[in-house]
Amino acid sequence: MEILPAIDLLEGKCVRLYQGDYGQSQVYHEDPVAVAEQWQAQGASRLHLVDLDGAKEGQPVNLTAIAKIVESLNIPVQVGGGLRDRARVKQLLDLGVNRVILGTIAVENPDLVGELCTEFPGQIVVGIDARNGKVATRGWLETSTVEAGELAQRMEKLGAAAIIYTDIHRDGTMAGPNLEALRQLASQLTIPVIASGGVSQVQDLLNLLSLESLGVNGVIIGKALYTGDIQLETAIRAVGNGRWQDVPPSDFPRLG
Repeated sequence: MEILPAIDLLEGKCVRLYQGDYGQSQVYHEDPVAVAEQWQAQGASRLHLVDLDGAKEGQPVNLTAIAKIVESLNIPVQVGGGLRDRARVKQLLDLGVNRVILGTIAVENPDLVGELCTEFPGQIVVGIDARNGKVATRGWLETSTVEAGELAQRMEKLGAAAIIYTDIHRDGTMAGPNLEALRQLASQLTIPVIASGGVSQVQDLLNLLSLESLGVNGVIIGKALYTGDIQLETAIRAVGNGRWQDVPPSDFPRLG
């Protein structure tokens, strides 16, 4: 299972939102490049970037920060937030971004997603952010009538490389991932599912291992890394190769 540290960009800074609320943001670091280099140094195999300004504005906003991060790293970077047309997708891929994450247009313009999957095979990931099972769009500011599972199956047929599933009510809460929702979603798909939202301790990661056989092969961690509740190196050793039993118990301070 791949561990993906997250950097959420708001006005060029590393922040975390609470349940996607832009009014409840906390700045964790002023220099996202330094943070990205730190996660790489600690063993990250891929970085997850979200342009929060872009998600709200409908077009990438933090391009300068994204370009600097991509240039400074040797590991692949995936980026989402405000990507709603081909030009913006190509712009990020031309910057060296490895995979782009599409959200709003998966609901509003699925035909375009299919075209992009054909043009950029393996580089299009669809982010499904759900609120009470319904897909949220436009930086989580709106909630559609589309069911998460229905959208995921359609995106798989269109050629999406993977699905990132976020339970908005868990995001930034440190309440643990929604295992049942992830189980239901993964069981409907053959492409990989990446879990996002709510991870607060190593035990949450160990719980996700039970879903790996269904196709949940990645997990995004944000706030818990910034608060120190999870150490990235420990998380990677714990589930990065599926051999969590090899990690000394002393590395699990919150398991009780």
